[in-house]
Amino acid sequence: MIVVMEPGASEEVIDQVIRRLREFGFDVHLSRGVERTVIGAIGEKTAEKIQQLEATPGVEKIVPILQPYKLAGKEFKSERSQIEVNGVVFGGTRVPVIAGPCAVESREQLLETARRVKEAGAALLRGGAYKPRTSPYSFQGLAEEGLKILAEAREETGLGIVTEVVNPRDVETVGRYADMFQIGARNMQNFSLLTEVGKTRVPVLLKRGLSATINEWLMAAEYIISAGNPNVILCERGIRTFETETRNTLDLSAVVAVHELSHLPVVVDPSHGTGKWKYVTDMAKAAVAAGADGLIVEVHPRPEEALSDGPQSLRPEVFQRMMESVDTVARAVGRYVLG
Repeated sequence: MIVVMEPGASEEVIDQVIRRLREFGFDVHLSRGVERTVIGAIGEKTAEKIQQLEATPGVEKIVPILQPYKLAGKEFKSERSQIEVNGVVFGGTRVPVIAGPCAVESREQLLETARRVKEAGAALLRGGAYKPRTSPYSFQGLAEEGLKILAEAREETGLGIVTEVVNPRDVETVGRYADMFQIGARNMQNFSLLTEVGKTRVPVLLKRGLSATINEWLMAAEYIISAGNPNVILCERGIRTFETETRNTLDLSAVVAVHELSHLPVVVDPSHGTGKWKYVTDMAKAAVAAGADGLIVEVHPRPEEALSDGPQSLRPEVFQRMMESVDTVARAVGRYVLG
């Protein structure tokens, strides 16, 4: 349920209500809006508890949460969340673009890519140090050595780092380097991993599972938020359908649906969504037109030599042109990418 505080309720009054909720055995999650403060209370509620809470000074009303995702939904927070990652805000007027290679392959490859995407206007740098692959014989990443290379790229370019964490045991290690955890599609329902990243305050980019419904996706976000980390950004990266012409089917309607159901920002990945670099720019523009709060795009200086996802990676010069055209679309709908 949600405890809606009266407008102008003091910190002392809010603290008293939080103490009361905890005495009743509720897990408490605070959300401060422009006009009101609301308190999410997760736990067993009874008519007696509700009556006592309604009579508590400073409480305006008690509202039940009907959706199964209690904290990720708009019932808990009607205003859209704005989440900051290394000084970059998702959910505002700007549409940040995260760019970089699928995998960190070498120091030279990553630093070259980082410099080029920075020049083109990227807001954050992506790169996988731990790579879960369909085949056990495929390149699996450079592990912590890859994280160190990412950190060097951040030091040189100032770009914050987005990188995937795969194993709950690696959360602490990856967290020492990353500005944002990425949870890949295959791990969307790895609940142990979701809980571990939820114990941190590091922002999380949560990719939609290959066959996940929007409800399942939001419930995965709920695991992270309920563990204590409200800094979740959702990522639509295409879902598996009967279509074989593209790698996945990029579900841009999910952007609109999630904005209707949730306060969380939504980023779109047109690289995985299509699997073909020639389609990426057009789908990136379509995503921004549909209201996406950001993009994540794969860029590689030499895609033909890439150890993973070469066919969907943009060359830096193509990425530059993509950024310019996406910015034009963004400005047409009252937002911007470059500037």
